[in-house]
Amino acid sequence: MLRRTGLADDVDGQGPVPAQHDRSTWPAMKDRLAAIVATKTRDQWEAVFAGSDACVVPVRTLADAASHPHVAARATIVELDGVPQPAPAPRFSRTPAEVSGPPTFAGEHTDTALVDWGFDAAEVARLRQTGAIA
Repeated sequence: MLRRTGLADDVDGQGPVPAQHDRSTWPAMKDRLAAIVATKTRDQWEAVFAGSDACVVPVRTLADAASHPHVAARATIVELDGVPQPAPAPRFSRTPAEVSGPPTFAGEHTDTALVDWGFDAAEVARLRQTGAIA
């Protein structure tokens, strides 16, 4: 990573990289790395690190991730009822898992979950009335 970002060559003129486990230097190093990362786009950095052993990958949206060649080849994201979602993991050769239905909506099972966690119906009603849950 140091070579690919230029830090091994001190390209930013801020001196050598401090000891990795010296926590007192982490805030400054974070700022230093942020400034370097800001010099290129996500796709440019992906190209810089392609084929390296550095643990660097882009952050992708779910839609963007679904079109990535590796994710597509492994069918890591499946579509059900027009909604892309992660495929079940781990995968087993003799007992394949499958998505059994569409994703739930936010709050769809709130009442059931709260009752399962020990809230009684009156407490759930109170939470709903106060706006703590919707």
